[in-house]
Formats: sequence, C-alpha cells, structure tokens
Amino acid sequence: MSTEQQDDELQDEASTSVTSKDDTSQTDLLEQIVADLEAGNHETIKNTLEETHPSAVANLIESLPKEHRNDLWEAVPEEQEADILTYLHDDARDSVIRGMEAQELLAAAEAMAPEDLAEIIDDLPQERSDALLEALDNDHRSRLEFVLNFDEDSAGRLMSRDVVSVRQDVSLAVVLRWLRRHKKLPPHTDSLMVIDEADHYLGKIELSDVITCDPDEKVAAFMHPDTFAVLATMNEHEVAGIFERRDLISVAVVNEEGLLLGRITIDDVIDVIREESERALLHSAGLSEDEDMFAPVIASAMRRGIWLGINLITVFAAAWVIGQFEEALDKIVALAVLMPVVASMGGIAGSQTLTLTIRGLALDQIAAANVRWLTTKEFLVGAANGAVWSLVVAFVAYLWFGSLGIAIIIGTAMMLNLLAAALSGVAIPLLLHRWGIDPALSGAVILTTITDIIGFLSFLGLATIFLL
Repeated sequence: MSTEQQDDELQDEASTSVTSKDDTSQTDLLEQIVADLEAGNHETIKNTLEETHPSAVANLIESLPKEHRNDLWEAVPEEQEADILTYLHDDARDSVIRGMEAQELLAAAEAMAPEDLAEIIDDLPQERSDALLEALDNDHRSRLEFVLNFDEDSAGRLMSRDVVSVRQDVSLAVVLRWLRRHKKLPPHTDSLMVIDEADHYLGKIELSDVITCDPDEKVAAFMHPDTFAVLATMNEHEVAGIFERRDLISVAVVNEEGLLLGRITIDDVIDVIREESERALLHSAGLSEDEDMFAPVIASAMRRGIWLGINLITVFAAAWVIGQFEEALDKIVALAVLMPVVASMGGIAGSQTLTLTIRGLALDQIAAANVRWLTTKEFLVGAANGAVWSLVVAFVAYLWFGSLGIAIIIGTAMMLNLLAAALSGVAIPLLLHRWGIDPALSGAVILTTITDIIGFLSFLGLATIFLL
C-alpha cells in the first residue's frame, strides 16, 4: 500500500472518529456520565471530558445535582476549568466556585480573557474577589481593571482587547511581514483595524485584501473609512442588533474621543442573543435567567413563590369582581357557564398583541414616533376579530340557551374585552419598559388580570343591568 493511500485511510478513520463523537447527543453523554459516576469510574469520566467541548461539559454540570456535580468537577482537566466556568450560568458557577481552593480559582482566572473574568469577579463575594485581584499578575490585573471600568452589559464588557491594528501609510508588504511574526491571529480575525499615530480609529482593511492585493500598495488604498464602530458605553443588546442588521463578523469598539479600545466578534454576539432568548423564555414563567435546575429546594421555592403570590393576588382580584354579581349568577345559570369564554378570548387576543409589542421592543422597532400607529393598528385588529368572533359566540350562545338577550350580551362583552385586550397588549409592555421593568417578566400576569376583570365586569355587568 502506498504512503498516500495510508494517509487517506488514516484521514478517513480520523474523520469517522470525530464524526461519531460529534454525533453523540447531550442526553446520551449525560446518561454515560451519570452511569460512570455511580459506578465510580473516575478515570473513564476524565478521559470522556478531555474529548468533550467545554460548553458541553458545562451543560453536564448544570444537569447534575450538587453531590454528583462536585464529583464531576474533580474529574475536569485543569486546562479546561477556565473555559467551562465561562460557559456556566451564574447560579451553577457559584456552586462550583464555592468548592474551589484559592489556588485552583487563581489558575483558572489566569487562563481567562479579561472580559470573561470580569463577569466572574462581579459575582464573587467581596473578600474573595479582592484576594483574587491581588493575586493576579500586574498585566492581567490592569487589563481586568480596564474592563471593570465599564458598566455590566455594555460593549466595553463584551469587547476583546486582542485586536490587530495597522497604520494607513504602511504598505501591504510590511503588514504581511508583521503578521507572519505572530504565532496565530486572534479568533475571527476577518479584518485589521486601521488607526492613526494617536490610535484614533480610521476604518478597517479586509484580511483578504492584505493577502491578495499588490503588496506595494498602501493600506490606505484598500481601507474602508466608513466602517461602523460602536461606543464602549453602548448596551450589548444594541450591539447585537447592529450585528444582525449589518451581517457583521467583527466591529471596532471606540471611546468618545474615537480611540480604538478593542473589538467585538460574532461569537460574543451569539452568546448575547442566546442569553436574551433564554431570559425571555424563563421570564415568561416568572423565572430568573440564571435559575439553576438543581439549586437547593428552599432557594428555588422562594424565587418562584414570589410570582405565585403575585398571581394569587390577581386571581383574587378577578374573583372579587365575580363576587359582586353573585345575585345574577344565582338567577341565571347560563352566565356561569359562558363567563370563562369572554375572559379566555380576551386573554388570548391580548397575549398576541403583548408578544408582538415585546418583540418590537427587543428589536428596537418601537419608538415614540410609531407608537400611535401601532396602537391604532392593534385596536383595528381587535375590532375586526371582535366583530367576527362576537357574532360566532353570540350565535352559539343563542342555539345553546335559546335566549336572545344572553346572546347579545355575551357578544357585546366579547367585543369590549377584545378591544381592551388590544390596547392593554400595547400599553402594558411600553409602560413597564419605560419604568425599567422587563415586560417579559410581568407583562403576561398584568395582562391576564386586566382581561379577566374587564371580561367578567362587562359580561356580568351587562347581564345585571338588562336581564335582572
């Protein structure tokens, strides 16, 4: 067999091996790890973790209760600890860090990028964070303190200081020779930042132009001077929106004077988008985005109990409204049968508008200039649906109970509730957003209360006035 054939076979075997590991699902990996933990196969676990991406290991840690979590962490190779800590959510990371010795935590911290370490430092107890800062070498500490100067969730916290910059007056040949001195370029380097003698950001030059164009040409000939840059103080949510709209791979980060501070790459933005989607999903159920699946029972119960208590208050408010029409319910049984229909239809219609408005806020598509248009449009949608479904419900009610009065009243109440739901679906998230409250966290609770109360009040109120 020729050497070339041997190389081809070895390459095929390697690719097959990699494919089989990549194809292993997270659930299969979890079952394998749990079985090895229960059997005490620590060496097997260590070998498995060495071949597993740090993000998958972080997912495994979050999928285990505390006693197994500690055993798994002991098997984690030291060189992976820093990466795994950056992938863990706050609560799970805290539980792991509490069990780490000072030297172990220091070793992990020294292997982290300053922007990743800043997130962990913020969550440590003051004494431990101070001790960790003191133990870091001067260069790492100064870079970390620079990042910590920016607000949490800002572009300054998200950016990396590992950026390759060049002057506009040098030739591409000089740039190429300088690049070859680097052992490797920072990840996701699609372009080089162009600066002047005072480090002011001027634009960027594509790496492909540096490689393929005439090496005697100057950087200025291929520089894109109109390339967008973000301020370090910009919110990370706005940064994510810019990446999405402009299809960016990286973007320069500057201060108010235009000095180049660093860059943000697409992998950082994907993390922001993922965190925002997780936050929206969990907030819709009244949960924290950092909720640990295997957190202590008391802590989890206290967190969730707050929203259960808020929901209970809203339920009692709706029940009180119903109680005001006890006489009508006693005399006309049909009212009790049909009452949930009005409230439920209003709740569904309102949640559609609420979701649309929250999405618009998240995508920065709603401003003072178009709120009136959105409100008018949703009101007309509510009126159109109200007219159609009010007639349908009224017709069904008439066939069911044979009462024209009940049919007219439930149709009118349905119309009123759908209109109120449309207006509430726009107004609630806008008001909560203005007051600095996440509408995804409490909007649905408030909306349901409003549609229930208006639905019961309009239906039972009209019945009391016209049927008794």
